[in-house]
This record gives sequence, C-alpha cells and structure tokens, in this order.
Amino acid sequence: MEIEKITWKGQLFVYLIRSEYTPLKTSFITGPQGYLQTGFIVYSKGQEIPKHFHKPIKRHIDRTEEILIVRKGKAGLNVYNAKKEMIAALPVRQGDVILLVSGGHGFRVVEDLILQEIKQGPYTGLEEKERF
Repeated sequence: MEIEKITWKGQLFVYLIRSEYTPLKTSFITGPQGYLQTGFIVYSKGQEIPKHFHKPIKRHIDRTEEILIVRKGKAGLNVYNAKKEMIAALPVRQGDVILLVSGGHGFRVVEDLILQEIKQGPYTGLEEKERF
C-alpha cells in the first residue's frame, strides 16, 4: 500500500506515505480541517505556478502535528494512544513521509537514520513534550 492511515477506535493517528507513491494528478492526502496539510501538486512540463503570497490569517491550534521525512536509513515507528498503549508498529525507510496527527510516537532505529521534521512553530522547548 502506498498510503497508509493508522486509526484506532475511529481516531486518526498517522498518515504514512510510502516513497513509491507517485500521483498522476493533484491530490491531497489530508482533508481541509487538518492543522498540517500535505498533498501532491502535479504539473506538466511548460506549465507555470502563478506568482502569489499567502495573506496573514489567525488560526487557533491546540496541538502539534508534525511531518517527518525519512531522508536516510530505516526505523520502526511505534504509535501510541492517549493511554500510552502501543496501537501500531510500522517499518519506515528512506523516502517515506510520516504525518503524525495525534497520539504518541517513538522510533527504534534499524539503520543510521536522518529524519527531516516539519511542524508548527514557534517551538517553546521540551515542556511541550511528555516523555514516557
């Protein structure tokens, strides 16, 4: 499967977009309500992306979602519910994109690993995290 959704008791926890996923047309993985949104914009040779900027808009965000791109290596991704119970264990590898929507997570590194992280800011420090 090229795109996996990890859900538990009807709640979405993770989108895992495998490296081999190649859409033929513009498509978004996430819906418009997500705090972080990701998708693929597909253009043909010779097309242009119109010049633009994004207008300021106030948004209310009450949790941190993050996107991790596996730039190098392999790992096991463990996903946890609010009770800190593991609900899924998934292998991830170079080129995979992980969107962490809710719950907790941790990694077991299998090969030397480089993750690129994208999340909302500003980051205020470790008090944002609860380690378990």
